Amino acid sequence: MNPIFVAIDTADVHHARALVRDFDGQACGLKLGLEFFCANGEDGVLRVAEHKIPLFLDLKFHDIPNTVAGAVRGIAHLNPAILTVHASGGKDMMKAARDAAPPNTKVVAVTVLTSLDGDDLESIGVRASPARQVERLAALAREAGLDGIVCSGAEVKAAKADWPDGFFVVPGVRPEGSGTADQKRVVTPAQALDDGASIIVIGRPVTASPNPGRALAEIAAGLRGVVQ
Repeated sequence: MNPIFVAIDTADVHHARALVRDFDGQACGLKLGLEFFCANGEDGVLRVAEHKIPLFLDLKFHDIPNTVAGAVRGIAHLNPAILTVHASGGKDMMKAARDAAPPNTKVVAVTVLTSLDGDDLESIGVRASPARQVERLAALAREAGLDGIVCSGAEVKAAKADWPDGFFVVPGVRPEGSGTADQKRVVTPAQALDDGASIIVIGRPVTASPNPGRALAEIAAGLRGVVQ
């Protein structure tokens, strides 16, 4: 299976659907985040879902347990393949999300955003390295009964060693030669998978390409020796 989920970071549902058509049945999934969801809501998700492609709703819920449970129930009928909450919301909040989600939806916890580094963590009062903070939050997510975590490729190898049957989502992935933009902890697609990623999330290197379908195909072709 192609493990690539393409991040569709746009508010334009027509552009999103055009991108899906460019992928033309390639075995990947789509990540729809806050920008898309706030602009288009569930109607936009359903329009993209018409293409019968796995959807990752990256909404990063973070609130009191009762509110997060209600939010998860509110989108459960969209039947996402993957759904995110923030691990920093705590064990009870994560458990509430898992209990409210459909059984076939993987609920994963965002640990440390890939746009943050050690200095950023210190500025918000977290006196731990990104690797140590990911380790702590991964353990909490596992205790809460979640399926896995979101972490950068820099931490996925250690996370996989600690949680062998966990589901690991690695965003901030950049093919060789791509710019990092606002990402600070990035790895290549092959490195992320080799280190234990279950799926990788790639956005602008595909969606900003003049030919998104070809860009995706080229990245996938480069992974043929890595994907088992």
